[in-house]
Amino acid sequence: MAPLPNSRTEPDGSAVIRVLGYNIRSMRDDTDALARVITACAPDLVLVQEAPRFFRWRKKLARLAAASGQVILTGGATAAGPAILCSLRATVERTEDVLLPLTPGLHRRGFATAVVRFGGARLGVLSCHLSLQKDERYEQAGMLLDRLAGMGVEHAVAGGDLNERPDGRTFRRLTEGLQDCRATAPWGGEYTSTPVHPHQRIDAIFATKGIEVLGCGVPLGHPGVTEAALRAATDHLPVLAALRIPSA
Repeated sequence: MAPLPNSRTEPDGSAVIRVLGYNIRSMRDDTDALARVITACAPDLVLVQEAPRFFRWRKKLARLAAASGQVILTGGATAAGPAILCSLRATVERTEDVLLPLTPGLHRRGFATAVVRFGGARLGVLSCHLSLQKDERYEQAGMLLDRLAGMGVEHAVAGGDLNERPDGRTFRRLTEGLQDCRATAPWGGEYTSTPVHPHQRIDAIFATKGIEVLGCGVPLGHPGVTEAALRAATDHLPVLAALRIPSA
């Protein structure tokens, strides 16, 4: 497997960045293994799902960020679970946590969102964890697309746990307007659930059309990422993408 490009800023002001999407199951598993996986992937942005939401949740998320060379950008309990971590390479322009309409009897959902800069590149970012219920999930995909369109940026990435495979109508709704990074430039492994028995792709990273996808997939065999750590860290496998963001 060829290595993904390293993060860098190009002479024309464009930026190559690494984006990691990861459902961390509220850090209920081996947090040292989780930090090792994130660190080895050397991401500029980590789109987290199921961040801690209850007692001392900020301290727990801050501890994970510090252990993996990141800082908290936004999200957590304030977004009902999604969060965004970033490296110090990112210049933060603004953040916003969004709670989605609550369907009685179902789990509250939300988006963690931000606008950041890397060199001369400006980027909208969104982390999501969509509903288990198919109709609500489909509506949330529309809200995601509307949110990206309203961020006032030309280029954006969104990622998360979709609770749906690529042949589902919600997944297809997202790919009508966005690039499915894994389908655009396959790299690494495909399936994200479960670490012990990978058999389905329900986690993904999407990018707007002007972004060049250099590679995307589960970082199986990536230097420093061991199968033991992936199995111990959480109940999902992460998705890692290398993207080239044009200069603003």
